[in-house]
Amino acid sequence: MKLVISHTNVVEMKKKIPTEEELNELGVKSWGIWEKEKSVFDWSYSDTETCYILEGEIEVTDNSTGEKLEFKKGDLVQFPKGLECVWNVKNQ
Repeated sequence: MKLVISHTNVVEMKKKIPTEEELNELGVKSWGIWEKEKSVFDWSYSDTETCYILEGEIEVTDNSTGEKLEFKKGDLVQFPKGLECVWNVKNQ
């Protein structure tokens, strides 16, 4: 799994398939790249993060609500500050 990350303000996990114009406006090409092998792990967010998925398939479960969000290559995902969750990297 490979993704790029930015910090913005949101209140809940959400995803969308962005247009090329939206990606350019967000400056995705200048974001840092993070890679992770197939695994399951706990994670918490001290800041709001926006991720654009470059490759892989992931499921994230919100620990407080049980909400699950699945995302893959091409998805733009936002995680709110304070979120505590479990990441399941299903496919690199």
